[in-house]
Amino acid sequence: MPTRKPTSAELALLRVLWQQGPATAKQVFERVQADRPEINQATVLRQLQIMHTDGLLSRDETARSHVYAAAQPQEKLQTNLLKDFIQRAFSGSGKELIMAALKEHVSEKDRAEIQAFLHEDKNER
Repeated sequence: MPTRKPTSAELALLRVLWQQGPATAKQVFERVQADRPEINQATVLRQLQIMHTDGLLSRDETARSHVYAAAQPQEKLQTNLLKDFIQRAFSGSGKELIMAALKEHVSEKDRAEIQAFLHEDKNER
């Protein structure tokens, strides 16, 4: 279990590992560099090492190039981050979070998908 929440930069590396699966530092670097050409391989390696030390990643050291993997599945980490955010920013109210998101950050297409989801969920009860 991680001892802290990941930073934005660390979440970017975790997204790579969640999408690609376990990977070497070089493989992670190659994927990240596409979006951030200014980043260098040493920085990615150092970040992966720190994330491993902090429990955000696991590391297979059996091969010459260590293979890193996310310590938690994407959904579990995102759920934990969301619970913490709702508690801190919305006094624990999921409804307040949803209302704030619906007011400003949801397209009409997304709103229709949400309504269909809620209607489907209601019919399943």
